[in-house]
Amino acid sequence: MDRKRLQLMLEVAILGALSFVLDNLTLFKMPQGGSVTLSMLPIILMAYRWGVSGGLLTGLISGLLQAVIGGYIIHPVQGALDYFVAYTVVGLAASTLRWLINSKAAGRKGSMAASIIVGTVLGGLLRYLAHFIGGMVFFAEYAGDQPAWLYSLVYNGSYMIPSIILCAIVAVVLFTSAPRLIQRT
Repeated sequence: MDRKRLQLMLEVAILGALSFVLDNLTLFKMPQGGSVTLSMLPIILMAYRWGVSGGLLTGLISGLLQAVIGGYIIHPVQGALDYFVAYTVVGLAASTLRWLINSKAAGRKGSMAASIIVGTVLGGLLRYLAHFIGGMVFFAEYAGDQPAWLYSLVYNGSYMIPSIILCAIVAVVLFTSAPRLIQRT
């Protein structure tokens, strides 16, 4: 096995586990699941270090850990949406990687910050979408008199939007002040 592949696998394992740990360090926990955390941050870091494949793989590992250690699964499709899909798609934050690399090379911190924010928001919104679909289909009984889609949108948004904002702020501060974090060594 070559050095780069081994390094990728080690970083995926470590940062996937860190994502799981950060998911358990909550700022606010919702009654039926979901919480405001920094769990997306390690996935975003891997997306910027290794591209889409590194981000997706780290998200998948994080989701797997979430599902196996304490996940609330009532149906296989719901489990796949809320754990595997939701965390994996955060790795698509890497879609702004080229923009970030070009901004870093030009020394434009404002442009770096913008690329990090856009990537983080994209990955976070895709995760929100997975939770929204799962909530709408599998947790409609909690909606009461309101439409299931509205309930799921508001419920999942109440923790996902703050998590996205928090991760975007921390990622910008972290990656612009220590850009070596997003470089492979």
